[in-house]
Amino acid sequence: MSKKILLDKINVPGIKTYEVYRREGGYASVEKAIKSMTPDEVVEEVKKSGLRGRGGAGFPAGMKWSFIDKKSGKPRHLVCNADESEPGTFKDRYLMEFIPHLLIEGMITSSFALGANRSYIYIRGEYMWVFKILERAIAEAKAAGWLGKNILGSGYDLELHVHCGAGAYICGEETALIESLEGKRGNPRIKPPFPAVSGLWANPTVVNNVETIAAVPWIVNNSGDDYAKIGIGRSTGTKLISASGNIKNPGVYEIELGLSVDEFMNSDEYLGGMSSNRPLKALVPGGSSVPILPADLIFKTANGEDRLMTYESLSDGGFATGSMLGSGGFIVYDDTACIVRNTWNFSRFYHHESCGQCTPCREGTGWLEKVLHRIENGHGREEDIDLLWSIQSKIEGNTICPLGDAASWPVAAAIRHFRDEFEYHVRFPERIKNRDHFVNEPFEKVKHLASKQTV
Repeated sequence: MSKKILLDKINVPGIKTYEVYRREGGYASVEKAIKSMTPDEVVEEVKKSGLRGRGGAGFPAGMKWSFIDKKSGKPRHLVCNADESEPGTFKDRYLMEFIPHLLIEGMITSSFALGANRSYIYIRGEYMWVFKILERAIAEAKAAGWLGKNILGSGYDLELHVHCGAGAYICGEETALIESLEGKRGNPRIKPPFPAVSGLWANPTVVNNVETIAAVPWIVNNSGDDYAKIGIGRSTGTKLISASGNIKNPGVYEIELGLSVDEFMNSDEYLGGMSSNRPLKALVPGGSSVPILPADLIFKTANGEDRLMTYESLSDGGFATGSMLGSGGFIVYDDTACIVRNTWNFSRFYHHESCGQCTPCREGTGWLEKVLHRIENGHGREEDIDLLWSIQSKIEGNTICPLGDAASWPVAAAIRHFRDEFEYHVRFPERIKNRDHFVNEPFEKVKHLASKQTV
């Protein structure tokens, strides 16, 4: 059994309530930090831990904290990014819904470390019931003296607020989130200046993901060195994985980084293998924005090494033969899945969610959706596959924020690894007009037909 840090107490009856959470050792990190540590010492422990941002970017959290401007004299803020909108990812919701005080404790300890006296949790608009859970938890924590004026008689003050977004994926980007929190349209800002220097209301600001902040109490209670001993290499600690798709045991799992993809996929402790015992076709390991991997690159890297659940191993080989751990949205596809339809579905999402600020993204995501729709619905043309490749290449790297990259990478990877499936759609439009065209006749059984013709 792997070590549990975030989900260790998740099944304790009544853990949502302050009384039970406190009885189980909750808020000990706040007590320790405020009574026996300086803010810089807390930051140093997080740096020692090697904790990396769990929202997708994987940037070292302690290093990010150390960038915050402490010399300007301006108020500082910690903002929790709970705008979990990545298709295939639902682990932050799970944490907030079932053990909300863990996030509240992490926010208090982290705010103390940063010298922030007013902090915010920016939550996805569709999570209204979770919003109410957090509001209740904050009220309980404040009533118990963990929030407000003069916490534990230390002279440290902190107010914590939950802000509900309006359901925009773009607000998962930290500067768009800040714009939205200020009451503006959620458009990303040009950087620099970075939020650590000029963020919320032009004040120094750190934005961290729910899972990242929820890991801080364990680090403070046990030490950064102990956290760094978990995992492997620069992928330290544990990671929450949102597992879905054609598997026997979908759900949220906490794994030690370094676990093999094979064990995670096929052991009874985790996903239990493929549902209906159908063959594995493809995997999206880190949410809809990361490159899809074909079956032959899932358990082994291109060099023949075991593929591990780490930032480094999943990206081994670059985008040519690898992918990314991302936000941990682990989506599994069996041989009945249509990669073209799946890619079109992702492209519909990114087109809808583009803020429209950057021309390559605003126009390019629309083109990707239209061309993929055309291919999937039996109207594809021979030149459409190369057209898709050209469009995505003109979006990637040419936008203010990473949404353009997120829209490009799935399309590029789908063509790179499954080009023959795109060609089949173009050559045999009458066979793919049925929405379930690969359910009764998986592509592996018919791909030989495509190879007999040339485009």
